[in-house]
Amino acid sequence: MRITLLGTGTSVGVPMIGCKCKVCRSTDPHDKRLRVSVLIKHRKHNILIDTSADFRQQMLTHGVSHLEAVLYTHEHYDHIAGFDDLRAFQFLRQKAPTCYASAAVAAHIRKTFDYAFGAAIQEGGGLPEVDLLEIDDHPFSVLGLNIVPIPIQHGALPIFGFRIGTFAYLTDCSEIPESSYALLEGLDTLVLDGLRFKPHPTHLSIDQAIEQAKRIAPRITYLTHINHDILHAKTERMLPKNVRLGYDGLTFEMDSSL
Repeated sequence: MRITLLGTGTSVGVPMIGCKCKVCRSTDPHDKRLRVSVLIKHRKHNILIDTSADFRQQMLTHGVSHLEAVLYTHEHYDHIAGFDDLRAFQFLRQKAPTCYASAAVAAHIRKTFDYAFGAAIQEGGGLPEVDLLEIDDHPFSVLGLNIVPIPIQHGALPIFGFRIGTFAYLTDCSEIPESSYALLEGLDTLVLDGLRFKPHPTHLSIDQAIEQAKRIAPRITYLTHINHDILHAKTERMLPKNVRLGYDGLTFEMDSSL
């Protein structure tokens, strides 16, 4: 199983429109952060976590020509905005990917993109024709992979992270409920929200993420959903050896079995 971080930026991306800060003006490619999303390659299948607001660009950058499934963490726009572009795979005479989301997230997607779910007055230009399957906190199977939803908090909003084998992905996280820690035992690689150093009401700060990494104790933790306060090279020198900043295009191989 190969994991690629397609985007590691916050909801406005980095650089941010109109901003002249040091990070937004940086020439270091590690400081260029699209909106968060992850590509999982398993055997001959491609599975995505979230269709970010930069979905089209991410698919083109990484040469993705087919996509079999999408897992949704939650309904915020930067995580679902690319939904409409799933229809590109239909134009290639492929079946659109099957999408998996909690009942609340599925309802939000159906409302936001109502034209794809029966509300369109006309169908010119094509509509996304996806199977949107509802999930809960029970493990489920996708293309031979066992997917374990991890309940976490994004401020007041309960959302899902996901565990596959010894890999777990917890973006947009401000708190991990006590009951979820048992689901995170024995990890090799954790991708974890680490927005900035200053505390935030709906995201882990970098210091809070470091403390979570100590408790969960994976071999390596990569931080994601990083804003434009964080200069990659400078921050990397400040982090513990087993906590690193994720960056767009970071790829690693994982065991897909538990």
